[in-house]
Amino acid sequence: MRKVKFPLTRGFRDFYPKQMIARKWLFGKMREVSRRFGYQEYEGPALESLALYAAKSGEELVKRQTFILKDRSGKKLALRPELTPTLARMVAQKQGELVEPLRWFSIGPRWRYETPQKGRAREFYQWDVDLIGVEPAEADAEVIAVAAEFFKSIGLLPKQVVIKINNRRFLEQKLDLIEIPNNKIQAVFRAIDKKNKMAGNEWETYLKEIGLNKLQIKDLWGILKDKDFGGESEELTILFSTLQDLGVADYVEFDPTIVRGLDYYTGTVFEAQDKKGEFRAILGGGRYDNLVEVVGGPAVGGVGFACGDIVLEEVLKKFNFWPDLNPIPTKVLVTIFDESLYREAIQFSRHLREAKIPTELYLTPVKLDKQLKYADKKGIPFVAILGPNEAKNKTVTLKNLKTRKQQTILQTKAIQKLAA
Repeated sequence: MRKVKFPLTRGFRDFYPKQMIARKWLFGKMREVSRRFGYQEYEGPALESLALYAAKSGEELVKRQTFILKDRSGKKLALRPELTPTLARMVAQKQGELVEPLRWFSIGPRWRYETPQKGRAREFYQWDVDLIGVEPAEADAEVIAVAAEFFKSIGLLPKQVVIKINNRRFLEQKLDLIEIPNNKIQAVFRAIDKKNKMAGNEWETYLKEIGLNKLQIKDLWGILKDKDFGGESEELTILFSTLQDLGVADYVEFDPTIVRGLDYYTGTVFEAQDKKGEFRAILGGGRYDNLVEVVGGPAVGGVGFACGDIVLEEVLKKFNFWPDLNPIPTKVLVTIFDESLYREAIQFSRHLREAKIPTELYLTPVKLDKQLKYADKKGIPFVAILGPNEAKNKTVTLKNLKTRKQQTILQTKAIQKLAA
């Protein structure tokens, strides 16, 4: 029979134990910071109706990046490309039953049909943090502070990363001043979001294609180069003042070019980047004031962000903060001295596990040297040897593979020592 090797699906990843333990460390940091601010964990389905995303996520996400399939009845479904519409649906579904404000977070897989490249895959994991039911700028500041405190927890400093902040409502007012009509505002926002991915001339050509004239383009350049006009906004002033009070002001700055690509953002928008601009955005989010209402719920505002794991891992590796952890949970290997002592070894391994000590039993009665080499190669710190004398006296020879020292002690004492 001919063997067939099956390659990994393009844009997807395998997680071997070494990668898995590092990922669990990262997700653990996300959970710890979320809970520190009082956020509760939730989850939604991997499949949603395509119409849910079409309602508010934006044309590019739905038409170009979403994995679409049909169920047996012909209904169009989507593998979730993001979680915010699901969150809005869940809130709408339970209106009147949930205690607001809602502080929720989730960590799970997302899928987007994008061209796989550095920092981008078709399946990725994302941390979503949302605060729903509170409208003041202080709420926006709290969510941004969660992101900043997370950066602190994983070692990233203000000299390495920055959270850039803008306000779509305020920017809309500025666009109105340069006579850009309402029906072109969303197109201009999308153009601004693409600005850093295009050369200057290419971007200007794109602006002309969406209907801007030369004067409007010139005035738009002026708005986007002005790093100080954020002080004209009362909402932004309160936001930055609150971030100062929350102790994360060193991580944030105003940037008029930040608009975010999703259509449902209505107010504050923000994006975290590495200071040198070597990577894609680490996380991004903003305020959405009518998303819950659009999917049939009450008129409540929300603010949140999403942080993907792929770019974050690259940034952490760049600064040598990605952990090199041992994926082996085993604390002790119980060896098989010979076949006649197999049962004694099995029973001792059971006693170790009953004491909550992670234990492996070698299972095959081969030469002791081979068993010791196995434990050493895997990084298991202790080896338990039960020979004829040990079995007779209810003792065990416990060997520390790091120090190479060993001692023969009562089995009960060995269990106490390993459990300490």
